[in-house]
Amino acid sequence: MLYPPIDPITALILTVLDIYKWIVIAAVVASWLIAFNVINLHNNIVRSIVRFLDALTEPVFRQVRRVIPPVGGLDLSPIVVFMAIWFIEAYVIPWAVFWIYRSIG
Repeated sequence: MLYPPIDPITALILTVLDIYKWIVIAAVVASWLIAFNVINLHNNIVRSIVRFLDALTEPVFRQVRRVIPPVGGLDLSPIVVFMAIWFIEAYVIPWAVFWIYRSIG
C-alpha cells in the first residue's frame, strides 16, 4: 500500500502492519494446505515455516479466540485481526498523527 509522505515513525508502523497482514495471510493459507493434506508437516522445511508463522500469529489469534471462540469449526480470529489492523491503519494512526502535529504547532 502506498502512503502519502509522512514522518518516518508513522511510515515504519504502517509498514510493519502491512507485513503482518501478509504473515497472517500466509498462516491462514498454510493452515488450509495442512488441513487438506496438500503439504505435509513431516517435511523439515515445511515444519519450520509453519512453526515460524505460528510463532508470529498464534499469540494474537489466541487473544482474539479468548473473546470470540471458533464458530462451527470456523476460526474467525484472522478476520478480526485484519479488521483491527485496518482500523488502526485507517483511523487510529491518522488521528494520532493529526493530534501530534496539532500539539506541536
